[in-house]
Amino acid sequence: MKNPHFYAVIIGSEILNGRREDKHFLYLRDALLRRGFTLFSSSIIKDDPVLIHNTFSMIKNDPDAVMFSFGGIGSTPDDLTRQIASNVFSDGELIPHEQFTQDIIERFAEAAYPHRVHMAELPKKSELLHNTINNMSGFYLEDRFFFMPGFPEMSHPMVEEALEYFYPNAPLHYRHTLIAQTSENTLIDVMNRMDKSVDFSSLPMMNGGNPIVEISVASLDYELGIQNFQLFIDALEEKLIPFEIILNNKK
Repeated sequence: MKNPHFYAVIIGSEILNGRREDKHFLYLRDALLRRGFTLFSSSIIKDDPVLIHNTFSMIKNDPDAVMFSFGGIGSTPDDLTRQIASNVFSDGELIPHEQFTQDIIERFAEAAYPHRVHMAELPKKSELLHNTINNMSGFYLEDRFFFMPGFPEMSHPMVEEALEYFYPNAPLHYRHTLIAQTSENTLIDVMNRMDKSVDFSSLPMMNGGNPIVEISVASLDYELGIQNFQLFIDALEEKLIPFEIILNNKK
């Protein structure tokens, strides 16, 4: 996948009602940044089956989606993720995963029944993510939809496992950034002329009461990025607006 869209789905009513603090967003964001990726979207959602289903469906509809889902894969009645994952990403069936079933029985013996063993009931074609704490696995589908426990000490090593194996490094983006002594409104006409495939951001700021704007252009295509960045340079020079180039990646 040339330009994956990384989604975080953090499932937990206890985060929304203040009983717990989220630990997943910052961890996943930084794990991606270390590899040259950025998050495309992050959601903290209630343990609600319709909401979870709709969130997963929205992500499935993005052909470039890579999802990290945290929470809801245990064996209690409020653990909804396994079934909903099967409904959305597979055929709705849950089948016992042979290795995971064996792991549960080896750890809990007779206490694996009647409830814990259900954790091994996964969507078809699920592969396991190793749990370094207690060997109660997470799972993934299609090498891009990853489902992990809500416990950070269990799920964060799974994040690293998934990224190291499937997404170790981002494709190289060439980024060019300048700061201009003007408001972003001055440059809207230029923004509208840019190639739509170029990654672009405009960040307005104030400096001593005066407006300034940071313009950043990035592209996998070096020449395309340079051409679009030059549009801003030409406009600023034509208007005699001072600016400073603070980043100019070379090929």
